[in-house]
Amino acid sequence: MIKVTCAIIEQQGRVLVTQRSGKMSQPFLWEYPGGKLEPNETEEAALVREIKEELNIAIEPVFRLTSVIHTFPDNLVIELIPFICRYKGGNVSLTEHRSYQWSTLSDLKKYDWCPADIPVLNEYLELKQHTNA
Repeated sequence: MIKVTCAIIEQQGRVLVTQRSGKMSQPFLWEYPGGKLEPNETEEAALVREIKEELNIAIEPVFRLTSVIHTFPDNLVIELIPFICRYKGGNVSLTEHRSYQWSTLSDLKKYDWCPADIPVLNEYLELKQHTNA
């Protein structure tokens, strides 16, 4: 099983979502950005590193959500480890993805999400509904 982190990056009431490029698996689907843990790396350190490498921005992981175990059609299994993160600075510069958006919470369900990200999206929206009620 491959451990993969993902960041729900919040800034001014919006969340950063990224669209996978045509060269990536699951092309053109939307996801929370992140990446694989390296040996002896903490989840938080991996996430900060991956976001800096892929998007050229600084983040701070704040709250860990429930991990998602996802099996792809080729039987690859990942553990997707999501964190709600605070945006700390920098301008988004895409190195792997096709596109990005700072989305409102009400628009998040409109994207064509990667299957592994859907449970993360649902838990995040449910959490936000209860904390903002």
